[in-house]
Amino acid sequence: MSLHEREAAVRRMLEQAPPTVPPDLHGDVVRRGGRMLRRRRAARRLMWLVLFAAAVAFTVWAATARPWVEPPSQTTPPLTGW
Repeated sequence: MSLHEREAAVRRMLEQAPPTVPPDLHGDVVRRGGRMLRRRRAARRLMWLVLFAAAVAFTVWAATARPWVEPPSQTTPPLTGW
């Protein structure tokens, strides 16, 4: 399609009357939109809950394991010069 043909096709589409919308479409759309918003909100809350649980688990692990402390030596140094 050339540029002129595309422009003509667009003009024809714009000159036509808009298609009719079914009368019960609004109710269906509102219902689906509400459902989508509820699912999105629930997913977001679940994500925050999992993130909070992971932060608490990490904090408890770090407080009990104390990974920043050097582990004690497994062998004793030789005692010389007594």
